[in-house]
Amino acid sequence: MATVVNRRTVHIEWGDCDAAGIVFYPRYFAMFDASTMALFEAVGWPKKKLMGAFNFRGWPMVDTRARFILPSSYGDDIVFETEITAFRRSSFDVSHKVWRGSDLAIEGWETRVWTGPHPDDPERLKSTPIPAEIIRAMGGTPGPEAP
Repeated sequence: MATVVNRRTVHIEWGDCDAAGIVFYPRYFAMFDASTMALFEAVGWPKKKLMGAFNFRGWPMVDTRARFILPSSYGDDIVFETEITAFRRSSFDVSHKVWRGSDLAIEGWETRVWTGPHPDDPERLKSTPIPAEIIRAMGGTPGPEAP
C-alpha cells in the first residue's frame, strides 16, 4: 500500500518537559494523537467533516506503544512523520517516526477503531466499517467489505 505520509514539526515547550529537562514521555502520546488528526486533515478530512459525512464519532486508541531512542528537550524542534500502515474492516494501524534533526528519536505505533453511535444507545460508541473514500484518500485499497 502506497500510503500518505504527513510531516509536522513540533516545537518542544517548557511544559512538555519533566524535572530532568526532557520531554515527559506521556506528552509524546498526546503528540501522536495530534499527528494522527493532522494526517486526516492533510488529506482533506478534518474530524468535523468526518462527523458530518459519515456519522463518525471518533477513533479511540485500542493499542499503543513506543520505542524511545533519543530524548528531546525544551526548545528542540522535532518532526513527526505519520502514516497509516494497515486498514481492516473497522480498525487501522498508525505509525509515527519522530526525528530530531537527522536522527530517529522515537518510533510509535497505534491501533485505532473507527466508530459511530451505538444503534441501541447513541451515547455509546460502536465500531463501524471505515468508509472506502477514507481508505482511498490515505492511499489504501478498500477491501470487498468496505462501504
